[in-house]
Amino acid sequence: MEDGISLPDWASLFELWQTTLGWQPNSQQQALFQRLYQEILLGNRQLNLTRITTPEDFWEKHLWDSLRGIAPYLQQSHDSGSPLRAIDIGSGAGFPGIPIAIAQPTWQVTLLDSTRKKVAFLQTLCTHLGLENAIAIADRAEQLGQHPGHREAYDLALVRAVGAASICAEYALPFLKVGGLAILYRGQQETDRPALQAAVSQLGGAVEAVEAFATPLSQAQRHCLLLRKVTPTDYRYPRSVGIPAQQPL
Repeated sequence: MEDGISLPDWASLFELWQTTLGWQPNSQQQALFQRLYQEILLGNRQLNLTRITTPEDFWEKHLWDSLRGIAPYLQQSHDSGSPLRAIDIGSGAGFPGIPIAIAQPTWQVTLLDSTRKKVAFLQTLCTHLGLENAIAIADRAEQLGQHPGHREAYDLALVRAVGAASICAEYALPFLKVGGLAILYRGQQETDRPALQAAVSQLGGAVEAVEAFATPLSQAQRHCLLLRKVTPTDYRYPRSVGIPAQQPL
């Protein structure tokens, strides 16, 4: 492989897709995951994209973890009649958005990040992978969440490793249509669920579920918080840039 980077042999992990997610990538998707790994390693030479670079860690903590959040949708992936519009808030190196765009080629996936260098990398990455269903935007969630082309325009909002749950909720819920779902990827479970529910309610949402699970290789504990949009979000939210993080709901 070019630049001395060889592709990992993930054949031994192939059955884990099925046993843990109820889904397996086809040959084209498998090749795209392999190419994604190569591109991330190359991009790491210029940008601080990720510290997760060994093949097994990359598979588990980036690919598998990204797709675990949408596992119920993966099991419906052959239903071409239900393409969704999703936004990955704080996409960084493209996780979870890029693996989701690969796994769900009928979906439209927006990759949002405030760092222009990372967005430029994501734009190049989408071109190299041939992902016509993914676009990368350089902006802040507080600003784009007020834009009429994006506000209440998405079926799914995905937030991974960005901040406290109430902050993530304020970023995510304004993007969702009524009935849409925010998926917050977490390590440890939130300890103050009533306070989170109170914050989510102000944003027009409800805490639908907290899913607890372990990663398949290292058995690390993970949680996904599922927030359902039940009423339109008040136009006061999201608040101005920086305010959600400085003064969480």
